[in-house]
Amino acid sequence: MKFIVQWNGLPTTENSVIERFMKTGGQPPEGVKMLGRWHAIGGLHGVSIVEADDTRGLAAMALEWGDLLTMSIFPALTDEDLGAALGAHQAAGK
Repeated sequence: MKFIVQWNGLPTTENSVIERFMKTGGQPPEGVKMLGRWHAIGGLHGVSIVEADDTRGLAAMALEWGDLLTMSIFPALTDEDLGAALGAHQAAGK
């Protein structure tokens, strides 16, 4: 299953975030495959798309960075997945 991961940090954590990212490459934990990651210019904000079979690796990732960043993690649907859900919704007459 795919997930959208968004993060935000405070300017006071910038040096620590840079240090950790440069040391680790910001790689996700075992069980989480990163499909893409994008960073905002001039701030500690960004988004990544990851894939995982369960939420354990996602929890580990949030905990690994939780002292420096706030993270929001949401299930993600492709256009095909959303279209199927919308079609089922319409077919049910809702």
